Amino acid sequence: MTDSAGTPPEPEDRAGAEQPPPATGASADAEPDAPKTTETPETTDAEPDTEPTAADPEDTGPDAEPIAADPEGAKGGRRWLRWTALGVSVVVLAAAGTGWWFYRKLDGNIQTDTTAAHELDKYERDRPASVVHDAQNLLLIGSDSRAGNNSSYGRDDGGSQRSDTTILLHLAADRLSATAVSLPRDLMADIPACGRPDGTQTKQQFAQFNSAFEMGGAACTIRTVENMTGIRIDHHMVVDFSGFKDMVDAVDGVEVCLKEPVDDRQAHLKLPAGRQLLRGEQALGFVRSRHGFGDGSDTQRMDRQQQFLGSLIKKVQSNGVLLNPTRLFPVLDAATRSITTDPGLNTLKDLYDLVRSVRGIPTENIRFLTVPRQPYAYDSDRDELVQPDADGLFKQLREDRPIKVAPAADVTKAKESTKPGSGSDGKRPDDPDPSPSPSATPVYSGTNAASGMCG
Repeated sequence: MTDSAGTPPEPEDRAGAEQPPPATGASADAEPDAPKTTETPETTDAEPDTEPTAADPEDTGPDAEPIAADPEGAKGGRRWLRWTALGVSVVVLAAAGTGWWFYRKLDGNIQTDTTAAHELDKYERDRPASVVHDAQNLLLIGSDSRAGNNSSYGRDDGGSQRSDTTILLHLAADRLSATAVSLPRDLMADIPACGRPDGTQTKQQFAQFNSAFEMGGAACTIRTVENMTGIRIDHHMVVDFSGFKDMVDAVDGVEVCLKEPVDDRQAHLKLPAGRQLLRGEQALGFVRSRHGFGDGSDTQRMDRQQQFLGSLIKKVQSNGVLLNPTRLFPVLDAATRSITTDPGLNTLKDLYDLVRSVRGIPTENIRFLTVPRQPYAYDSDRDELVQPDADGLFKQLREDRPIKVAPAADVTKAKESTKPGSGSDGKRPDDPDPSPSPSATPVYSGTNAASGMCG
């Protein structure tokens, strides 16, 4: 019986086979007459599962540790892992590159108003101080400039512009509520002396509120609002017409409900009555129109703007926009392209930090109202503040106290019921000097973002 299958070895080989095999690589200790063979030893029956393994020459020797054999498919498994790691790295780098491109694009869209910042620095001593830490007040200015892409909305008279819409946005320190107060453009106000773009100075005057923007830009408007309210304006944004249209289009339109049909040629708006979805051009006409609705007053227009903004915020806060990158990016792109901000909000990070701090505010706590106003005594086409109601509202905002709003009809009814002699105030008609409780929280005519235009 032979040690292995095949041709029996020659006697010399058989005799040599009886000797113990020399250790590989130990030639110095081998017997001088030890036979050499050129054949590769085959697997013996004692070790049927062992496969020959190539050894590294540097790992051989009398003290070398035995090398474990690779399992079947190990090379293929390592190759698969390498390709997987490479693929993941490519995806991560591509995502990072794409994210960086999006960031740079959005960040580059934002324009900075450095002129206003320099002008405000000149009057820092005259400006009101912040009262409540972490509460913030932003002034949102809708420009009616007819320059550039806005030329289709009227004649460009050399670049002059007025603030078509001005909103004082107060963000509570705890970021659990936000209050947006519309300031009528026809409101008569004390406008301070302001610097013009050409370096000249205007005179202090009592004039229509929106002329402040025309005379001295955002800085003049901010100082006029601060003088009127005693509220420190922390940041400001100027929004143009074309950007507003793009934002509405980016959220696939905003739903409105109309009691009567509308036909306003000046605002490029013609709509039937009922529920409908407005996109860019129609949405812009809807918030700008005065002659197509009711009595054509600026008050009604502001109420309509507030309702529309509430519906827009409600749409943006929906999961279909915020959780869908393909829908969110167009909204951010339109928003950043449409605004000019102060240096404190001129980066995407600044805007993101601001939005992140308020995105958890429930829509019912986002309130819209118009500053208490009435027709100006000397010109019914202009407005004036109703006092002491207006000052009371400004004081609540300064002190970061909650603001309550209700539909106009409910507010009027409540005021009628608390008039002296009505009986609901607990006093008889002949009681002297009836007055409301000083602890009572006033309720202002307004709405919230949860209501929407269609309920």
